[in-house]
Amino acid sequence: MTTGQHLRGKTVVLLLLMVVFGSSGDTLMGKGMRAVGPPAEWRVAPVVDFLAHAAVSPVVWAGFGCLLLFFLSYMLVLTWADFSFVLPASAAAYAVVPLLGHFFLGEAVSTVRWVGIALITLGVGFVGNTPPRTTAPVSAAGAAAPAGASAAAEAAKGD
Repeated sequence: MTTGQHLRGKTVVLLLLMVVFGSSGDTLMGKGMRAVGPPAEWRVAPVVDFLAHAAVSPVVWAGFGCLLLFFLSYMLVLTWADFSFVLPASAAAYAVVPLLGHFFLGEAVSTVRWVGIALITLGVGFVGNTPPRTTAPVSAAGAAAPAGASAAAEAAKGD
C-alpha cells in the first residue's frame, strides 16, 4: 500500500468516527436536554437547578462522551489532513443528524430540509474526491518539512 493510499485510508476511518461520534453525541444531547427541560425562569436559582438536573442525566453524559470522542478524532485527523478537507468532509454528519432526529427523536424533517441535506451530501462527495493533504507536513517545531522530505519521512514512519 502506498503512503497516499494509507493516508486516505486512515483519514476516511477517522472521518467516519467523527460522523458517528458527532451525530450520536448531538442526538443524545438533544434527547437528554429535552428530558431535562428548559429553566423555569432566567434567574440564578432556576438556572442552577436546570444545570444540576442536566449534570445528573445519563443521556446528557453519554452525549458528552460521544462529543468528546468526536473532538479527539477531529484533533487527530487534523495532524495530517488539511483543514480545508476535513471540515467539509465531516459535514456528512449533516446528513446523518436529521435521520437520527427523525427516527430516534420523532422530529419531522420537511422536504426543503431534505433538499438542503442532499446538496450538502453532494458537496461532501466533491470534497471527498480530493486529496486529504495538499500541503507539506509541519514539524513539531512549526517549520514545514523540505519539499520531497515529506514523502521520505512518511515512508520511513511506516504510515
